[in-house]
Amino acid sequence: MTLTHSDSLDWADSCSDVSKAGGLSEFGVAVVQEMNRLGMMVDISHVSPETMQAALDASSAPVIFSHSSSRSVADHPRNIPDDILAQLSANGGIAMVNFYSGFVVPESAKNTRTMFEQTRQLREKYGDDSEAIRRESAAFRAKYPILRGSVQDVANHVDRMVEVAGIDHVGIGGDFDGIGVVPRQLEDVSMYPVLTQVLLDRGYSEQDIHKIMSANIMRVMRQVEAVAQELQAAE
Repeated sequence: MTLTHSDSLDWADSCSDVSKAGGLSEFGVAVVQEMNRLGMMVDISHVSPETMQAALDASSAPVIFSHSSSRSVADHPRNIPDDILAQLSANGGIAMVNFYSGFVVPESAKNTRTMFEQTRQLREKYGDDSEAIRRESAAFRAKYPILRGSVQDVANHVDRMVEVAGIDHVGIGGDFDGIGVVPRQLEDVSMYPVLTQVLLDRGYSEQDIHKIMSANIMRVMRQVEAVAQELQAAE
């Protein structure tokens, strides 16, 4: 379960809204701990850095970023700061790279940095007038376009995340069902072999790529289940 999305909750702060909980409230910590007990993965994509840290501090099981990239490569609130990535090795968790051009291409990240806030403001301004919202959004996007970039941009994020978190803590979380602009040569899942070849060209071994593509997230799933069994046995 992702702790929150584009809006902050009373118990968990979003990366794209004002803070309400200062990270996680006492109830939010209890939610994370109960997720550990139940064997639910704690997903901290979309949350603020303060919530990321609070979740890492509260969780006795590995956490996941189901679809987030590197903030040091593309400076967008949806991406993960290096100081958080550096803690994944101790936690055992995983950061899974998002493919949305607005998050992975540096210039596009500048142009989409306030996208969630803008959507919220337009809804407040126009209410249910979806045509007015669409028209103003289109005018803004024409002035500040989302450049598609390429598979190489995604590989840049993989490189940085592996450098900071380690090869055992990076995965792929394309987000194809939730994004509208994708990098060239990553138009759909049939293009995954292109990313594989790019990583090979950059010096990743077959074992490394196997970890990134599936083995790391499978290991996290097993560890989350193991923690749940330990916690339930101790009750």
